[in-house]
Amino acid sequence: AWLTDAEWTNRNNARMDRLIKNARFRYHALLEEISFESTRNIDKDLVMRLADCTFIDNGENIIITGSTGAGKSYLATALGVQACLKNYKVLYFNLGKLFETLTQSKADNSYIRELKRIEKHDLLILDDFGLQAIDTQRQLTLLDLIEGRQARKATIITSQIPVKVWHELLEEKTLADAILDRIVHSSHRIELKGESMRKKTRKQEFLT
Repeated sequence: AWLTDAEWTNRNNARMDRLIKNARFRYHALLEEISFESTRNIDKDLVMRLADCTFIDNGENIIITGSTGAGKSYLATALGVQACLKNYKVLYFNLGKLFETLTQSKADNSYIRELKRIEKHDLLILDDFGLQAIDTQRQLTLLDLIEGRQARKATIITSQIPVKVWHELLEEKTLADAILDRIVHSSHRIELKGESMRKKTRKQEFLT
């Protein structure tokens, strides 16, 4: 029985390590290391509810907004790592780089195959929404990404831009309505505030 338990533990740990590696996270992040101090405007109860990953089972989205350095990517990654630990397949992308990858895939006729590969993941993290112009072609690509996931797969989107002005970032307004209807209306929203965590960390290092 001891050997069986040890083998199961080893296999489970190997699977989790593989899921985390395949997610291609940009950062190392854990929910246990998130600061919930009041100035950051993070609802700890909400984050802990999201940590059970039922939002993935329900195909729900999460939108995390806030200024540069507020910890958006860190929080998104921590939720992604938590999903990996619960054996969900996760994929992380900087949205600008994903647009470039999918544009190249159209040139070599692998676009549909790449979309299907992404769609297989239980959770997709799209980081830095709105940092680059989203023209009509990119809107069509974004709609393809979101359409295949709606109500079936979960997506986390981070952005420095407040949700209320997202419509202005999108060039073609009919497509904008379709995209935002699928992303925004059924999402959990977290709006981070307070001082840049990077600056705060540098201050603490300086003082010590």
